[in-house]
Amino acid sequence: MTTQKASLAMRASFLLTLYLLSSLHNAYAATTRLSAAQQKKTEAREKAIKMAKMRAAGQDVVGMTKEAAELRSYELRKKKKKGILKRREASLAQVLFPGASPEEYVAGERIPAFVELVESKKTQLPFEYYDLPTCPEPHEKIQKRFKWRKNLGSRLMGHQHKMAPFIFSAKGDVSCTTLCMMEVGPKNIRWMRKLVDRQYRINLTLDQLPVLMRSKELNYAVRGYPVGFKAPPSYTGLKEDEFYLYNHLKFTVTYREEPEEFEGIRITGFDVHPVSIAHKKVSKDEVMQENGERQEPYSTCTSEVSPVNDPDTYLPLRVGPTGEDMRILYSYEVYWEKSDIPWADRWDVYLVGSPDDEIHYFAIVNSLMIV
Repeated sequence: MTTQKASLAMRASFLLTLYLLSSLHNAYAATTRLSAAQQKKTEAREKAIKMAKMRAAGQDVVGMTKEAAELRSYELRKKKKKGILKRREASLAQVLFPGASPEEYVAGERIPAFVELVESKKTQLPFEYYDLPTCPEPHEKIQKRFKWRKNLGSRLMGHQHKMAPFIFSAKGDVSCTTLCMMEVGPKNIRWMRKLVDRQYRINLTLDQLPVLMRSKELNYAVRGYPVGFKAPPSYTGLKEDEFYLYNHLKFTVTYREEPEEFEGIRITGFDVHPVSIAHKKVSKDEVMQENGERQEPYSTCTSEVSPVNDPDTYLPLRVGPTGEDMRILYSYEVYWEKSDIPWADRWDVYLVGSPDDEIHYFAIVNSLMIV
């Protein structure tokens, strides 16, 4: 009997010990969770203060700097949540394109750019890029080498992406290069003026990334670039509005390079700066230089001269003085810049916008007119 009582006492003592240990463990876990929660709140408060100071200092959110990327990521923190019950932090690439993987390119590798629809927010009528009086599309054999990888949305919408006439090679800068000369008649000129008046934009993509026209001064970025711009009489001194065409494009492609993580480069940004310029042709006497070498035929587009937006050299959309067709010389240039922005964060800038697109669109176009 005494032995049985002792056994029960030991069992009770053991269970009490387990209960006390369990209580201590739960109390410690609760304290740890509370401490972790308080630490998160403190870190979040400090982060908010830091971001507020950056905004107050005038830091933009559309640039490709480390500070701009940090502020951009902070403003999109609520959209970078994945999951239903337990939402965890994720990149926008994982949220928007689950399963998508980055493409790596070696130096000198040809990267195709594709043209999309030419669209306007003022009208629901889109046009194909090659409906415009622009340079012809690349040869069919070249297009077969670089096929657009359609996603489900593109297939359902019936989008037909075609290769752009511009050449992009990984890390290969291209100085001002002429594409083609087009002769445009009065009928097409009137149509182009309507497209400019209705604010049609041209959209391109490189490595699945839409081209951006951004302004750090205005802290704003917009997809695509306008066909041209309209200047009022108060600006030109004419009796009526004048329409100008953007016929030169300055592309900037940013990339990330991490030899320890992956081979080659990953594209993290695709920007464009449109320019309107009436290219100046070199006379026959000026074509041959003193040393006998042939000079490039256009003094406004050489390996050393890059076109800029200048009111004195804008290209107006109008026929010649005697009614002859308008001659348009298209040109472009490409610059590659190294960036620290990860590939997973390259979509952030597309979701940082303003509700008032119309006003900012006008502001960006006006700023381009004087840059």
